[in-house]
Amino acid sequence: MRATLISNETEGDSIKVVLPGGTGQVGAILDRALTAAGHEVTVLTRRPTRTHDIAWDGATLGPWAAAIDGCDVVISLAGRSVSCRYTAENLRAMMDSRVDSARVVGEAIAAAARPPRVWLQMSTATVYAHRFDAANDEATGVIGGSEHGVPDYWAYSVEIAKNWESAQAEAPAPATRKVALRSAMVMSPDRGGVFAVLSRLVRLGLGGPVAGGAQYVSWVHDEDFVRAVEFLIARDDIAGPVNLASPAPLPHRDFMRALRTAWGVPLGLPATRWMAELGAFALRSDTELLLKSRRVVPGRLSAAGFAFERPEWEKAATSLVRRARVIDG
Repeated sequence: MRATLISNETEGDSIKVVLPGGTGQVGAILDRALTAAGHEVTVLTRRPTRTHDIAWDGATLGPWAAAIDGCDVVISLAGRSVSCRYTAENLRAMMDSRVDSARVVGEAIAAAARPPRVWLQMSTATVYAHRFDAANDEATGVIGGSEHGVPDYWAYSVEIAKNWESAQAEAPAPATRKVALRSAMVMSPDRGGVFAVLSRLVRLGLGGPVAGGAQYVSWVHDEDFVRAVEFLIARDDIAGPVNLASPAPLPHRDFMRALRTAWGVPLGLPATRWMAELGAFALRSDTELLLKSRRVVPGRLSAAGFAFERPEWEKAATSLVRRARVIDG
């Protein structure tokens, strides 16, 4: 999996990339791919342990800002993990960590003598409404927060996404193109990611539909995620929100059936809503991740000519399982 990240002006040249918050699953995917492609990657993290890590607190300007001055690309991934119970305290931490980090990255770019030419800011497909009737693209998609019959705190998740994007959009960085990545779940065989969690449930015989399984799952294969990031860096004409999701979201029941097939597991026990609540509590996670219908499609990427190599979940799941078996040994 290689990322060329070739600009129109410096074809074939190595570029300097800064990854604020780049130690999570998505950061590890990008760090690995960009480094393998010969690019110079710097990761901003609260706990630096490697030679290409620089310490930051995600909220205030500091010596770390020197890494942004003179770099070519910033890909900001910072924010508290959503893999937690959605308590008031955790929701506030999600909001603050995302908004504060986007704000301070914008401040560093604004203060740079040589600002980066593009700033990709992670966002989320959760910004769209819980719906079953139609897919959400960037032009016609319905922003969530006012749906009926869903938990009240789901609206707060939408506010987090909106404020996250606003912090980037409002940053005074006129020389830097800004793109907000409304990403679906990135599917990678790396341990600890969502694919690994779902696969474990499947292999335990628990990979059936949840609450009937009609809710849509939006996803993107990790290799297509990297390719899309490469594409967006190279395309100087694309700015603003971009859906980064496979063009083929599918109902949860079909999603899990394909995953069971990929693992060679014929059956999966279904779970009711209350069973999902109990399981989420035990795993210290939240059912919004399972129950919200995220039917998101990549309107702007497709219109710009981006071609997904893994557009269908059945084949994507098979390739991911093959790689997971290698990791598992």
